[in-house]
Amino acid sequence: MVALSTTASRQRSERRIAVRLPLKVRGHDARGYAFEEDTASENLGRNGAAFVTRFDIAIGSDLEIRIPFSQYSRRRVGRLAAARNNDADFATRGRVVHIAESQSEGEKLIGVQFTGPRFHRVFRSESAA
Repeated sequence: MVALSTTASRQRSERRIAVRLPLKVRGHDARGYAFEEDTASENLGRNGAAFVTRFDIAIGSDLEIRIPFSQYSRRRVGRLAAARNNDADFATRGRVVHIAESQSEGEKLIGVQFTGPRFHRVFRSESAA
């Protein structure tokens, strides 16, 4: 049984934006097995993010997180414009601070606090669109 944390969302000092961006998450599950998963953000802020995973990850686990902006930009503005903008992928590390049940069976909503570089991009919330 995984202990679920509700205190992290109350302690958050920043606003998170509801935005779905592709994520590549790498780390070790609760049993110590290495995993890598392609998923998407549920929300994102300068200091952290939330995403859904099918893996059993423990609170306190350290993860590697990458947002492939080069792929995102090519889809949004075309390959040539992305090359001119030189949109590099965002890569950081994060620590799991929150775990909640997901609406999808067999998945968990994971909240991470970035322990590596902070996120400095600006996006408009999808719920505001």
